[in-house]
Amino acid sequence: MRVVWRAELFPEFVPAGKATRIKTIDLKSDMPSVAEAMQRLEQAIASARRENTSPLKVIHGYGSTGVGGDIRIAVQKRLRELCDAGEIRDCIFGEDWGKSDEATWRLLQSRPELKDDPHLGRRNKGITVVLL
Repeated sequence: MRVVWRAELFPEFVPAGKATRIKTIDLKSDMPSVAEAMQRLEQAIASARRENTSPLKVIHGYGSTGVGGDIRIAVQKRLRELCDAGEIRDCIFGEDWGKSDEATWRLLQSRPELKDDPHLGRRNKGITVVLL
């Protein structure tokens, strides 16, 4: 598992002199089992905490093959549990990751550089933004 910065994944979306720093973990790229994806999620959250990095973008997919979506369901369930337990501050599901969402708007006000995120406003069910 390799955790990368958004600028590494999508250099074409980073305007000159504007490196957006949103750490991203892609859980779905090699089609892991749900258990493996969950282990990667826990490792990514622990790593982001150690590095004092927030937010963390999790790419989990949405079951676009017409089958599954099991990783998405498990990841979102786990993140909601962590949020309810106070272990993370919040999570913003991709379908809510837009300026009209209250939690997203608060984050964008405090971190305006995130307005350049390519997933912002696209209602992408395949991602979740985690606030540590």
